[in-house]
Amino acid sequence: MPWDPEIYNQFKNIRYQPFFDLSDLISSQNLQTAIDIGCGTGEQTHILSQKFENAKFLGIDSSPEMLEKSKEFQKNNLEFKLATVEEFIQSNQKYDLIFSNAALQWSDNHAELFPKIISRINENGQFAVQMPMQADNILNKILLELAQEKPYSYFLNGWKREPTMLSIDEYAQILFDGGLKDLQIIQKVYPIIADDADKLFDFISGSALIPYMERLSEEQQEIFVAEYKSRINEAFPKFPAIYAFKRLLLYGTK
Repeated sequence: MPWDPEIYNQFKNIRYQPFFDLSDLISSQNLQTAIDIGCGTGEQTHILSQKFENAKFLGIDSSPEMLEKSKEFQKNNLEFKLATVEEFIQSNQKYDLIFSNAALQWSDNHAELFPKIISRINENGQFAVQMPMQADNILNKILLELAQEKPYSYFLNGWKREPTMLSIDEYAQILFDGGLKDLQIIQKVYPIIADDADKLFDFISGSALIPYMERLSEEQQEIFVAEYKSRINEAFPKFPAIYAFKRLLLYGTK
C-alpha cells in the first residue's frame, strides 16, 4: 500500500497549518540554498520557493507516488529528486536552510540522525523541522496497542511501528550541541474536530496506518480496520469529538 496523495490531501488544511507556523520562523537573510526533506507532493516546497524566491530549493522524497505530483511545481529555483534522508546525509551537500515538515518521524535513531542533519547546515544557516508527536497522540497509541495483540500481532508477524521521536529535552540538547542558536522548541496542539470515528480513521489512514496495511492481506486488512474503528469509537465516546493532535516544531540558526 504505497503513499496515496489523494487520501493524504483529504486533510490538507489540517496538515498545512503546522507547515505555515514552521515557515513563519524562517528568515530570508543569507538564504540562498534550501532543501526540503520528505517534500511529498512538492506543494509545500513550492510555497516556500515562492516565499523565498531568491533561494534555490531542492525537494527530496522516498515515495515515487508522491513525487509524481511534484512535476507541476518544478521551476527555475525549484527541483525535486527521489532520495531518502540517509542518501542526503551521505551526499555531504550543505544548505542555508534544512527544512522538513511531518517527515522525519518516519526515520529511526534520531539521536544519531539529527546531529548528522544539523552538520549539513551552512554557517549562518537555519534548521526548521516539524513532527507529529506520535507517542502522545491517541490514534497512534491505539494503533500500536492493537498491533501487539492477537490475532493482529500474528497477522503482522510480530512487526509494529514503534515511535521514533525523542523527548523535547533530548531534542533541545541535540540542537544546542549542534551549535544552533535562537532556538525555538514548541509543542503545539492542532485540534481536529470529527463528526464521527470514520473521519478520525480517514485522517490516520493517510499516514501512520500505511505501513500496517502494507503487511496485511485484504482479508486481514478488513479485520484489522474493523477492530481499529471500533476502538476509536470507544476512545471517543461522544461525537462531535475533538482530537488534540500534538506536534513538535524545532527551529534554530547556526
